[in-house]
Amino acid sequence: MNNAPRKHYPHLDPVPTGMRGRCPRCGEGALFVGLLKVKDECTACRLNYEFNDAGDGPTVFIIMGLGFVILGLALYVELNFGPPFWLHIVLWFPLILLLGLPALRMTKGALIALTYHHKAAEGVWDKPNEEDNT
Repeated sequence: MNNAPRKHYPHLDPVPTGMRGRCPRCGEGALFVGLLKVKDECTACRLNYEFNDAGDGPTVFIIMGLGFVILGLALYVELNFGPPFWLHIVLWFPLILLLGLPALRMTKGALIALTYHHKAAEGVWDKPNEEDNT
């Protein structure tokens, strides 16, 4: 049994903490290595990030939101100006990358921090299964 005193961490709002790419427990260590790859553990408090299972959630949010905005802008430009097809590619592809990648990183960080905050790791339940009581 470990009798070492337990360190208390400040309460952090999970959404801004995750959007900044910081550890959901201490807010100090980085959450990501590179653009979207999650580290194995926090360098400051040694929180193991194995609970992370953001999956495709961040991608779906970004595809739906950014797709709505870009499609609206592309339709507006097409109907009002009628540019050639190649100009649509030159306009919208870089805009999708410039807006989508940072938004994907922030959304992924926020969902990971919310997972930690609500103790919602996959396969972990606070309540016993009702089938176990029969």
